[in-house]
Amino acid sequence: MSQVLIQLSASLIGGLLMSRLAKKLNLPAVTAYLVAGLLLGPYCIGALGLGGLGFGTAEAVASLDIMSQVALGFIAFTIGNEFRLDQLKHMGRQAITVGILQAVATTVLVDIALVGLHFINPTLISVSSAITLGAIAAATAPAATLMVVRQYKADGPLTKLLLLVVAIDDAVGLVLFSASFGVATALESGSISLVTVLVEPVVEIVLSLVLGAVAGWVLYRLEKYFFSRSKRLTLSIAFVLLTVGFSMVEFEIGGIHCGFSLLLVCMMTGTVFCNICDFSEELMGRVDSWTAPLFVLFFVLSGAELNLRILSNPLVLLIGVVYIIFRSLGKYLGAFGSCAMTGCSEKITKYLGITLLPQAGVALGMALTAQQLSDGEIVRNVVLFSVLVYELVGPALTKRALIAAGEIRTEGKTNARKQNSPKTPMHLH
Repeated sequence: MSQVLIQLSASLIGGLLMSRLAKKLNLPAVTAYLVAGLLLGPYCIGALGLGGLGFGTAEAVASLDIMSQVALGFIAFTIGNEFRLDQLKHMGRQAITVGILQAVATTVLVDIALVGLHFINPTLISVSSAITLGAIAAATAPAATLMVVRQYKADGPLTKLLLLVVAIDDAVGLVLFSASFGVATALESGSISLVTVLVEPVVEIVLSLVLGAVAGWVLYRLEKYFFSRSKRLTLSIAFVLLTVGFSMVEFEIGGIHCGFSLLLVCMMTGTVFCNICDFSEELMGRVDSWTAPLFVLFFVLSGAELNLRILSNPLVLLIGVVYIIFRSLGKYLGAFGSCAMTGCSEKITKYLGITLLPQAGVALGMALTAQQLSDGEIVRNVVLFSVLVYELVGPALTKRALIAAGEIRTEGKTNARKQNSPKTPMHLH
């Protein structure tokens, strides 16, 4: 137990110290936390066996997976705050259209590229693994995106649409993956199951939304019994933990496997609560400040999970490079085309696709399921490689895109504004 506490402490301190270096290099804090995780992981400091100062094995990192799940729950709960009805009236149609089309375009492009690679050399990758990777490519990491938006206080039409699209992307990605993996399994077994391909993903989405909606309503009803800010904050935290716990439950009804999407459940909880509660804005601000250390820990653990050994496998690197190139093209072209189609502004059309590149937890979860395929290990390693690249580069690209769109103030502009602003009399401080 003492070793776990030392590891958690080292993760937080290491992440914070690395963020100071990242600030000097003008990089997002997310990248710093991931690099700190790599350094503390099994392939660097962890390999030295310094008694808790780092993670000696992948199993040691995996043992703290519950921390990552809880952090994802709070991230999704926070994103749910973006789905306010007044905002959806202005951007809802655009967000849904862009969220669906960019995900589908990405899957199609990656499918074409990897299936083409199979026909060039069938020993490289099977068709079943190729189309599974295509579906995984649709997934975007909401955590990295949200952290960049928070760190730089990004605000504007692009930021608002981005958070909505990232949230919708999880549901679309779930359907695409379930359908593609069902087809992939059918190709290998010779029989297709409509229940697996069509029914189960829809059931999972519906169950997740219903559970989240009920949790959001119950949370609001209970919050009305308390007036202390600290007690309301405690209740909100308890409900996020509760929804994370419920989302891990799995069961079967009439031969249909039923489960929940953690992100969708917590997102829907936040959405319903924020739309029916008149004091939700202030409460969400307090939740955000409470969860700051948890998010640092989440990204450090994510960095520690990245497997550097895959860089020594030429096959993984080849397929990984093709995957990254065509996924990036799919995200950018899909977002560009769908934004132009729905009448988005020039800046949103130009920069949204760049902000959708980060990929992490959701994709890794899908890859874990895909290991059931005959060459599923290739799928997992390719996704690990792409996550390594996207998580280190993606946040910086998201930051640059938001700056170019004018939704993040650069330090120079901020300092100039401070110098030019009239000084406040001392007695008003």
